[in-house]
Amino acid sequence: MRLAALQRTMARAVMQPLTASERMQNTAPDGKSMRSYASRFIKPNDRLTSFERLEIYNRQYWFRVLSSMVEDFPGLRAVLGDRRFEAMSKAYLVDCPSRSFTLRNLGARLESWLWKNPKWAGAKQALAVDIVRLEWADIEAFDGMAEPALRPEDLRAEAGADLKLKLQPYVRLLDLKYPVDDLLLEVRKEDEDTDFASNAFQERHKRKRVQAVAKLKPAEIFLAVHRVDDSVYFRRIEREEFAILRALRDGKVLGKAIEAAFRRSRVPAEERAGLVQQWFQNWAALGWFCAPAR
Repeated sequence: MRLAALQRTMARAVMQPLTASERMQNTAPDGKSMRSYASRFIKPNDRLTSFERLEIYNRQYWFRVLSSMVEDFPGLRAVLGDRRFEAMSKAYLVDCPSRSFTLRNLGARLESWLWKNPKWAGAKQALAVDIVRLEWADIEAFDGMAEPALRPEDLRAEAGADLKLKLQPYVRLLDLKYPVDDLLLEVRKEDEDTDFASNAFQERHKRKRVQAVAKLKPAEIFLAVHRVDDSVYFRRIEREEFAILRALRDGKVLGKAIEAAFRRSRVPAEERAGLVQQWFQNWAALGWFCAPAR
């Protein structure tokens, strides 16, 4: 068997879901006996059969990818509950198996998958998608590329209606319906604080908090997820701030970005210039801008 064929054969077996008792299935991906399938490319030894040796890899694959989902999406787990989250994770990983050398990318397709599979969140669908978007933005902000930042004085020197600015690749902009930033920070704090209370009490508290957030009337919340000194922060911003940043990210010149942001704004005209100046000072101080390609 050639190496590429061997790798594909192994991957199909390893990525096949476990049984309810967390053992390897008896039926192979080709519909035949898994014992026969395993013997095609794995030799037995004096302690384990081919099936048993393959089962070790099959089980470890699933234990690891499921634990990675728990690590990456504690907010969604709090929204769905432990059992539903585990079942959802298994269904997602069957439809969207790992295709990357790193587990970092495991949840890259979760948002779109949830939209196509609303049964998992039910009435909490919008809340679940919001928190998945935030948790994925958190991952991208943490290890996203950073380019040399423009200094505040660089912006002052170049300021003009035709100025083009590029947003740092790690800055993520989110328009949300629920305050999932507060919810996620609370979930993380309880998960990290082992002395807070018993596990049962923590889980009850999480459920009550999720239920309270889910009952809120959807409202517009604009968030920038960014990084400072290797730590990720959630920063709420105004609708107009969000619109300017998104327009600049999409390649619009400064004048057009500001004009579009305030087109239907309720901010009095006489206050706009001062607000924009203040926002740009804050953004520049945080290092959110870098020079666009010439």
